[in-house]
Amino acid sequence: MSESVVQEPPAKPLLDRMVAARQLSVTDAAVLSRQNESGAGQAVQEEADVLKWLAREYDLAFTTLDDIEPDRELLSLFPARILLKEELLPLRRLNGTVEIATSRLFATQGLDALKSMTGLNLSPVLATSEAIQREMKKRLGVGADTIGTLGEDATFLVVDEHHEDDTDLDNAAEDASIIRFVNQVLRDAIELRASDIHLEPFEDEFKIRYRIDGVLQDTSVPAQLKRFQPAIVSRVKILSHLNIAEKRLPQDGRIKIRIDENEVDIRVSVIPMLHGEAVVMRLLRQNATLRGMGQLGMDEREHQCFQRVLQMPHGIILVTGPTGSGKTSTLYTALSEINDAVRKIITIEDPVEYQLKGVNQIQVSEKAGLTFARGLRSILRHDPDVILIGEIRDQETAQIAVQASLTGHLVFSTLHTNDAPGALTRLVDMGVEPYLVASSLEAVLAQRLVRVLCNECKQPDTSLAAQAFKAQVGIPASTTIFRSVGCQECRQTGFFGRHAIFEWMDSDDEIRRLILKNVSSDVIRDAARHAGMRTLADDGWRLVRMGITTVEEVLSVTTAKEVARTTKIDEPGGMPKAPAPPPLPTRHQP
Repeated sequence: MSESVVQEPPAKPLLDRMVAARQLSVTDAAVLSRQNESGAGQAVQEEADVLKWLAREYDLAFTTLDDIEPDRELLSLFPARILLKEELLPLRRLNGTVEIATSRLFATQGLDALKSMTGLNLSPVLATSEAIQREMKKRLGVGADTIGTLGEDATFLVVDEHHEDDTDLDNAAEDASIIRFVNQVLRDAIELRASDIHLEPFEDEFKIRYRIDGVLQDTSVPAQLKRFQPAIVSRVKILSHLNIAEKRLPQDGRIKIRIDENEVDIRVSVIPMLHGEAVVMRLLRQNATLRGMGQLGMDEREHQCFQRVLQMPHGIILVTGPTGSGKTSTLYTALSEINDAVRKIITIEDPVEYQLKGVNQIQVSEKAGLTFARGLRSILRHDPDVILIGEIRDQETAQIAVQASLTGHLVFSTLHTNDAPGALTRLVDMGVEPYLVASSLEAVLAQRLVRVLCNECKQPDTSLAAQAFKAQVGIPASTTIFRSVGCQECRQTGFFGRHAIFEWMDSDDEIRRLILKNVSSDVIRDAARHAGMRTLADDGWRLVRMGITTVEEVLSVTTAKEVARTTKIDEPGGMPKAPAPPPLPTRHQP
């Protein structure tokens, strides 16, 4: 038998699936299959292609739903249960007929049920399942199908570390709709790359917001969700092993879930508010793949400096920046670079965000008395070569870190300061003697995260303000810079993902001399810039020139002082007025 006979047409599985879902009749599937095999007509490879063909064959309309705003009042006339079950989306009234989007042309029971219940004349309009589900989530809210509709979800498990077996969420509590709603919120947040989930109670609504790419965004929820607020919060408490009867005091817990073979560690914080308990969940992806040093996005100078200090036998390397600026990811990338058989690496963190093979990791436990300082003293008795301290929070931890570096250990840690020079004065303010800082600190890396422009919709910024700004920050006039627009791919934000900007400062002889004099961070910054340090704003303009981000994004994460130093205008009044940042979306765009 020849190979052409054995090989199955690429569209066959799709056609089979559409027949099974009653999107396509057996007769039409056979016609399309013959067309594909014979090469007659355009090959059918996507669901949209099949539905467009059906629209032509049966004289129906096809829509992508991108430019149609479903009528909310019309939507309220139909039972959500049937709409969700049958994947039917009412669109608009037209000449006495209500148009209903569907991908299931031959599954007529849903339309028949709606006709009998409402007495309206309904007309089907074809749209893909993905488009209908996307609009359903946007109009009816995430988890709307859980209210009164149940289903199995065996791929979503809670890993209960207090028991030997995993707990199936659908069997873990009595109220299956609430269980499944919480499951769907968690799944939705993970699929949308959210770092945090906020459940916020107000007088007349229960809001759910996701932090995506550093920005909080509303998500649509069912209108009746407010009355399920206590049950939802209680479900989260049960999962995180908290006291569901305690509603007056803040509580902290942890959930570990497995979704599609990936593990996610969730840190839960519950705080009583005026109208009920608010919940914030931080999502930490345990199986996240660490990038190599080359993928951090550093410019050549910063990359070479970082590689150099990684080979040092001892000293302190600090990474500074606010919460959520990617400090831990950068440090773990550095550790993975030097993680080999001849080094013993020990970390102490709160929490352990990544698990590195071959690295000994300690989880801080304040309740058990295991603090950074106490754990660090014990680490020094385990003969380490490299130590990672999750954060230097107090004088005791700072003192032990300095002593560890002076006794032959390479120490990495983080600090909350606005820029690299500020880390030196912060250590002195904590109570570390200037001569100890000068002799132990090798380098400081400050970093921020800026949102990356969506490649699908970004457009060149040809405005007069952009041209003026390019001249003032030293970007060549011929360089094309871009602005954010917004599309379906990025959920109308104009951005997709984030990229770090860096500020690297080496502790050279001049910097050490200034530390011993206990001068201000401004004096240290000027000396560092004279020695070649580029500020966060400098690095931000590099990304603007490369078309990775926008001027507004760089301005949003850098200080006025940093921006002023990168411009060619010294007068305070000479700074250009920054373009207003684009408005944040008020609705979740799936």
